[in-house]
Amino acid sequence: MVANMTVEEELIPERIPQHVAIIMDGNGRWARERGLPRLAGHRAGTENLREILRACVEFGVKILTIYAFSTENWSRPEGEVKGLLQILAEVIERELEELKAEGVQLRHIGELERISPALQAKVRHAVELTRDNDRLIVNVAFNYGGRAEIVHAIKEIVRHDYAPDEIDEELVSRFLYTSEMPDPDLVVRTSGELRVSNFLIWQSAYSEYYFAPVYWPDFNRDELRKALLHYTQRDRRFGGVK
Repeated sequence: MVANMTVEEELIPERIPQHVAIIMDGNGRWARERGLPRLAGHRAGTENLREILRACVEFGVKILTIYAFSTENWSRPEGEVKGLLQILAEVIERELEELKAEGVQLRHIGELERISPALQAKVRHAVELTRDNDRLIVNVAFNYGGRAEIVHAIKEIVRHDYAPDEIDEELVSRFLYTSEMPDPDLVVRTSGELRVSNFLIWQSAYSEYYFAPVYWPDFNRDELRKALLHYTQRDRRFGGVK
């Protein structure tokens, strides 16, 4: 559903989605419309994340998964890719202690192999340092692709020598990057684009979708509130009938 109205109704706490996933789209277009380089948009999007993390805690969201860098993003211009990797490193160095203090648990989903050893070490350190926090779990999907994740799960199932009759949805889910986590209740995409872009394609089979008409740097607390309110008004049937 595309958002196109002003929302004033109160949120119902017991209907707030526990797991929200966000495709943070539109940084480049946000920058271009302001006559700025694309990396300026990515930096603005990174700064915006602070407000969304705080809003998730305020509204009662327990798990947030953010799509930061896809397996397909490596095909972007070399300068932009290097800039995105640098931004990730800077964010970890600048924000890690505060995130830890605020009770945020950081997790990485995706592959680390194409990332430099130094940045891999920073990511692993951030995950280890915050592993006992439970106020908000934040999955950072970096070098992530939904199809690659499913291929990874299949390879792990084969490596563990499971028989064909043992393979079911529960087993596949066990070998996904999000193992032991509930599937997202709500998937949000900013910028008004209407596609899923290879994001959590197994986990979001029955997620509700919300397409916000604003670019990610402009997706603030009020925009998140609109998305959550739309979710609370949905009737989730999971293929059945109510």
